[in-house]
Amino acid sequence: MRTGIVILPEHRWWFAEPKWKAAEEYGFHHAWTYDHLGWRTLVDGPWFGAVPTLTAAAMVTERIRLGTYVASPNFRHPVPFARELLALDDVSDGRFTLGVGAGGAGYDVEVMGAAPRTPGERTARFGEFVDLLDELLRKDRTTWHGEHYTAVDARSAPGGVQRPRMPFLVAANGPKAMRVAARQGQGWVTTGPDTDDLDAWWRGVADLAGRFTAIQHGTGRRVDRYLDLDSAPVYSLTSVETFRDAVGRAEELGFTDVIAHWPRHDGVYAGSEGVLEAIAADVLPALS
Repeated sequence: MRTGIVILPEHRWWFAEPKWKAAEEYGFHHAWTYDHLGWRTLVDGPWFGAVPTLTAAAMVTERIRLGTYVASPNFRHPVPFARELLALDDVSDGRFTLGVGAGGAGYDVEVMGAAPRTPGERTARFGEFVDLLDELLRKDRTTWHGEHYTAVDARSAPGGVQRPRMPFLVAANGPKAMRVAARQGQGWVTTGPDTDDLDAWWRGVADLAGRFTAIQHGTGRRVDRYLDLDSAPVYSLTSVETFRDAVGRAEELGFTDVIAHWPRHDGVYAGSEGVLEAIAADVLPALS
């Protein structure tokens, strides 16, 4: 079981830098930051861009994998985004994973003045977004005329450090997005169902894992399975035992990776850094 931690891009770098260094020192396998223009209850607070944040994190770490959690088509076009991703892959010396999802409604859409899209429209655009990124990151030149995106002789030299391209972690709860994950992802991540009942959440996670198994059947591809522990009704870093129990249940369901969030002082993901330190000392060393 591999473990990851999300560090929200809400702090000036002098305050954020020690967290990224600590994530590596604690023994987490991967560290992530949100790729939004603003996020939910934190939209009026401090917020920084994901790509510069991850670039800075790459410069102060050596081993831990880094990634977006998750990029979406809401405010990105694959052609310029591919250039940023190639730079991240280079600066991190091949430690970057592209986390990508369909995106939802909310500030990222509203601030751009875009018209609301139905879930089906978002998923269709998402599939094309991922497929075009795959082409851009694999090939030296790409021309594409799709329903949602166009690229005309787009260059991608010098290519990525990771070949044939960096791994994609595809966020998906519905069947259409799961098919994108099964086709293009090296990893699939789920947030589970939307419920306030912890046991119901775990039953929903088990159901989603089974659905992904059925969709993946016959593809001949290995896709790692990630679970966002903090989409559950109970914050995973509430206590050492809460985290240990969540990791054990995820492993029983066949997940290869779990992701938690760095504790904040208040509001969403409120918790104690002391609990995080205890987990690093008592739980992470026992996980392979």
